[in-house]
Amino acid sequence: MPAPSRVSLPFNRSLMKMGERIAVAVSGGADSTALLLALREEAAVLGIGISAAHLQHGIRGEEADGDLEFLRELCSRLDVPFHVDRVDVPAQAAGNGETIEEAARNARLEFFDRLMQQGIVHSIATAHTQDDQAETVMMKLIRGAWTEGLGGISPVMERASGRLIRPLLPASRQDVLAFLKSRNQTWCEDSTNASTVYTRNRVRGALMPLLREFNPSIGATLSATAELAREEHARWQPEIARLLQQLVMPGKPVRGGGRAVATSPEEQGVAFELERLRGLDLPTRRRLIRAAVERMGVRLGASETLRILMLAGLAPPETPPDPTVPTKPNSRLQLAHGVRAERSVRELRLVRVSDGGPNR
Repeated sequence: MPAPSRVSLPFNRSLMKMGERIAVAVSGGADSTALLLALREEAAVLGIGISAAHLQHGIRGEEADGDLEFLRELCSRLDVPFHVDRVDVPAQAAGNGETIEEAARNARLEFFDRLMQQGIVHSIATAHTQDDQAETVMMKLIRGAWTEGLGGISPVMERASGRLIRPLLPASRQDVLAFLKSRNQTWCEDSTNASTVYTRNRVRGALMPLLREFNPSIGATLSATAELAREEHARWQPEIARLLQQLVMPGKPVRGGGRAVATSPEEQGVAFELERLRGLDLPTRRRLIRAAVERMGVRLGASETLRILMLAGLAPPETPPDPTVPTKPNSRLQLAHGVRAERSVRELRLVRVSDGGPNR
């Protein structure tokens, strides 16, 4: 039987910098295996150094040990340096009050940060594909997301330690499998990918096949939607920063003039003049309120932002009344994560009292 013709793997070459040392985050699955092979093949042309990074999560026992052995052999054959670390994700999840998914993600980021902080690599390349992007956008839509949420997986994530890059976002799952087949390259299957406990697996196994019946190119369509959403969000950012600088006032007014910035070290507070907010359109009001609270370390959802607008008398006229939201001056509204909104005759004040815990 003739060998399959070699096919190329679509990936974003512009994310790579000449002279950069890049570690490919590998699990042994098809996507990360394909990315490692593709970057290794073109490393000389791109002028980059390639290594691989693998984190054992302490979740799948002997199956995970098999993945590790597969990756050791692959990296040895490719003559690629291999960085490995182990962590007990279930124990971390229990200790930090996180889900397994949250704890695993945080553990991976800590591992990547260490590699970059120690100067071993400059960047980490993760193997997120077009299919991953489409699933992410659908999950955000289901939960209810703002524009930045619909932006899904960003091609680049800047961290204090370095960059996380996602060069494989242009490639579909079919592209990945065709590439691996053309090189007679095997990969490992993660048994947890079949578990319906995880939302992403249910989206991947049930929702996406249904959507493809309506649009066979749904992956590319949702990926394009994500790109548009990221562009829209980026366009708003400098405008909101400018308006915040002009409109936000620290703390609250005090008798005799001036403003009190905080009543305790744990309290943060800012205020807006209601009349100046009233002169802005609704999308700008929403973004200003969200940006002000985000600077305090909390991200507001759409419903919470609407409740603040209702308290301030700035919600759209067609908004149904909410008996839990007061609408008269000198009222206050308690929200999640220690955030409180207060309305006076002239101002909307946003306060956060920190409890010292993480906010998500």
